[in-house]
Amino acid sequence: MKNLHCRSCDKPLNHKFADLGFSPLSNEYLNEESILHGQTFYPLVVNVCDNCFLVQTEVIEKPENIFSDYKYFSSFSSSWLKHCKEYVDYIVEYLKLNADSTVTEIACNDGYLLQYFKPYNIKTYGIEPSSNVAENAKQKGIDVVVDFFSDKLVSKLEESYGKSDLIIGNNVFAHVPEINSFVKGIKMLLKDKGVVNLEFPHLLQLINLYQFDTIYHEHFSYLSISFVKYIFEKHGLKLFRIDKLPTHGGSVRIYATHSDNPVEISSSVNDILSEEIQNGLNDISTYEKFDSTVRNIKYNSLEYLIKIKKSGKRIAAYGAAAKGNTFLNYCGIGREFIDFVVDSNIHKQGLYLPGSQIPIVHIDELSLKKPDYVIILPWNLREEIAKQANFICDWGGKFITFIPSIEEF
Repeated sequence: MKNLHCRSCDKPLNHKFADLGFSPLSNEYLNEESILHGQTFYPLVVNVCDNCFLVQTEVIEKPENIFSDYKYFSSFSSSWLKHCKEYVDYIVEYLKLNADSTVTEIACNDGYLLQYFKPYNIKTYGIEPSSNVAENAKQKGIDVVVDFFSDKLVSKLEESYGKSDLIIGNNVFAHVPEINSFVKGIKMLLKDKGVVNLEFPHLLQLINLYQFDTIYHEHFSYLSISFVKYIFEKHGLKLFRIDKLPTHGGSVRIYATHSDNPVEISSSVNDILSEEIQNGLNDISTYEKFDSTVRNIKYNSLEYLIKIKKSGKRIAAYGAAAKGNTFLNYCGIGREFIDFVVDSNIHKQGLYLPGSQIPIVHIDELSLKKPDYVIILPWNLREEIAKQANFICDWGGKFITFIPSIEEF
C-alpha cells in the first residue's frame, strides 16, 4: 500500500477494505465519438483507518472533473420523489418552519427536493456544483449557487442568504473529499438553534449485505454513525436523533445541531452506535474480511451469466446506474453478456456505459427485442423497476438481481 493518510484524522492508512481492480469513472458515459478513443481506468481500492474507522477511497480525480457534466438527475425516480415530498411535509411540521425560516440544501441536484418547500413559502436555496444539473433546478424556480460547498464558501452564502435554520444534504456526504472542511462549513452556516439533516447509505448495511457496487470513485467515503459522531463532535456539532431509512439499500438520516444547543438526545443515537459495535464496526478485522466475500460474488455472478448465455438466452439490463457500472466493470461483464441497458433518463439514452460500452436505450426496446432476462442494476429500486417493466412477463421474461446474492424472479 502506498503511503496514504486518512482524510479525516491524517493517520496512516494500513488496512484494505476492498480492491475492485481498475474502473473508469462511474458516471463518465460515452458517446459515438468518445467511444472510439477509449477511457482511462483508475484503481478502485478502498482503505479503512484503524483510528477513526473512516472507510475511504483514494482521491484519483478532482471533484470538478467528476461533477462538471453530471448525468445523474434525481427526479427520474418516482419512489425517490415520493420519499422527498414526505420528508419535506414532515420536517416543516417537526421544526415549525415558516416564512421567516431559511432552508439550505447542499447538492440540490435538479431541484427534486426543494420544489416541495414552495407551497410553504419558506425561503430556500440550493448549492450544486454541476451547472448542467443546476440549470434544471433553476427552471423550477429554485435559487441555486453553482459551486462546491466548503467552509470557504460560507461567507459568500451568509452575505446573500444569512444563516440557515435547516441544512439538508441527501447523498452528498460520501461525495466530499475535504470532509473536515465540509463539516466545518455546516457549523459556520447553521443558526444557533438550527438543525442539520444528512442522509447517506449506512456502512453497516454495505458490509452486512455486501453492497460493493455502491463503491465508486465519486464516493470518497463510506460512513458509519460512529465516524459521523466523531467528526461532528470534532467541529462542535452533536447528533441528537437518527432515522433508519430503506432508501439506497439501507440509509440513515442524521439530525445534528450545535454542541451547546440543549436538545434532548434520542435513544436512536445510542441504539445504532451499539448495533455497530455488536456487528464489529470497531474491529479492524471486520473490514478486512469484506474483500474475499466480494470476490466470491463476482465468481458466482459470472458462472450464472455464462450458464444463461450458453443456453442461448438473451440478456438486457435496466438502469444505467453508477452502482451498475461498478458491478459490471469489476466482474468483467460487457456486451458479450448484455445486449443493451434501458434507462428512463433521457440524458443517458443514446450513450454507452463507461468501461463495458453497453448501449443505453429507451425502455421501449424491451418490448421490441423481448430479452429472456433483464438484470436490474440499481437493485435498490427493484420494486419500482419490476412494476414499471412487468410487461416482460408477457413473453416469459425474468428479472435478475445479483446483490447481496443471485435472485431470479
